[in-house]
Amino acid sequence: MSFFSILGRYVNRQFIANFFIVFFSVVGIILLFDSIETLRKISGREDLSLWFAAQLAITRITKTVEIVIPFVVMVAAMITFWRLSKNNEFVVIRSSGVSMFGFLRPLIIAAFLLGLVNITLFNPLSAKMFEWYQVLRYRMDTHDPNAVLFSSKGLWIREAAPDGTILLIQAKNLQQEDSGSVWMRDVSITELNASSQIQKSYEAYFATLDGNTFHLKDVKLLIGGQPVKKMSDYAYETTISVQRIKENFIEPEAISFWQLPDTIRFYEKSGFSAQRHWMRFLGLLVSPFLLVGMLMLAAVFMLQNTLRGSAVMVRVIISIVTGFTFYFASQLVFAFGLNGYIPVWLAVSAPAMIILLISSSLLIRADEV
Repeated sequence: MSFFSILGRYVNRQFIANFFIVFFSVVGIILLFDSIETLRKISGREDLSLWFAAQLAITRITKTVEIVIPFVVMVAAMITFWRLSKNNEFVVIRSSGVSMFGFLRPLIIAAFLLGLVNITLFNPLSAKMFEWYQVLRYRMDTHDPNAVLFSSKGLWIREAAPDGTILLIQAKNLQQEDSGSVWMRDVSITELNASSQIQKSYEAYFATLDGNTFHLKDVKLLIGGQPVKKMSDYAYETTISVQRIKENFIEPEAISFWQLPDTIRFYEKSGFSAQRHWMRFLGLLVSPFLLVGMLMLAAVFMLQNTLRGSAVMVRVIISIVTGFTFYFASQLVFAFGLNGYIPVWLAVSAPAMIILLISSSLLIRADEV
């Protein structure tokens, strides 16, 4: 049964329709609970409107949706397979000489294409919305509706100084030497007050971090309403350290699939570990195979010739429990890879490969019976 055959298109239409029904149902439930939680947080805040709460809930939801998409595929496949079995359509298809994998072929291709759409189109949107969510959270925490987070795909750090000043430190180029010292180029240090208003800014062509002191070279000091002051050298005292820089690289979830390779090269060229970003990138690459595995897992439990009454509910419960078990096991393996106990490629690919191998073996056995 080919992907473009009449029967293949018929089965895929049911699967895609069920996918969007389940998807929007899950999104609606998540959005409802997120909205309630957001309204609870902003209650009593006269400076925040309902529109602000709606933006906060909507921009937050995309990150959650990326997590639940494999389960949406599994539930949509379960509904599709149950209806085909209930209406005896699956029996007719099998009686016509179509093998189990011949029947699943168009659905496997559809699930894989959904995974590609997720990483190439939805993921960039999710990354942008996650960045905007961080800005909104920052505005809520600072009580300033016009506050802006200075963000770039290079190095950026926001630090609160002891006197209440907020420091925003950016660098387009960064390098860690073997001795442990760090040098940077195109450095910008911006000081903001408690209301997120810019007080002054230092722009330097070159800087080194020695202990907790930035040694700036070719510096321009910009203060509102005053002429630009140029200095050849300036020592800027701060609480920033090399370890603090390592901990404040941009979150992988805020970087789109298309920008991750350049970001990884930036961090590796700088001498810092990009393991989290590698795992994020490889995880996105593997995600279409994970969706295929979840679809095949649903087929193992739901593609039976005689599914009636309580047998359906038992199999639904078992398949959902199995899916969640695989998910939590994958998170455990991911943590092992993140901490360097196992190779990154193994931590990312093992869960999807295990699901594919187990479900394939069970389906082959069912096809032979």
